[in-house]
Amino acid sequence: MGERVTGRIGRGFLVLVGFTHSDDAAKADWMAEKVSGLRLFADADDKMNLALSDVGGSVLVVSQFTLYGDAAKGRRPSFIDAARSETAIPLYDSFVTALRNRGVPVETGEFGTMMDVELVNDGPVTLLIDR
Repeated sequence: MGERVTGRIGRGFLVLVGFTHSDDAAKADWMAEKVSGLRLFADADDKMNLALSDVGGSVLVVSQFTLYGDAAKGRRPSFIDAARSETAIPLYDSFVTALRNRGVPVETGEFGTMMDVELVNDGPVTLLIDR
């Protein structure tokens, strides 16, 4: 099998996004607003004070239903809290569109497929954003 790249960015954020049954388009829009405005890049004083737009950054969005995996019982996680694809795909698309509508350059993975994701982490800064 040949290697196929579906999304690639330079400086920016890798966003692993998952949805649950109660999520809706308003939550996807809220997430896009939050991500697009996060000030995580260093300014001249080496303080995290700059947003994506300040540094010409992009976002790579990868669907990740396993974020809603529950491993509290047993040894195999339950994914019952993860939204089914008929709910998650429109929310994923809504999130990507909301980011783009805010002027953020966005690349994506492929929803529902196995992917190898490579990351060079400048930080490290890893956040869980949930509401």
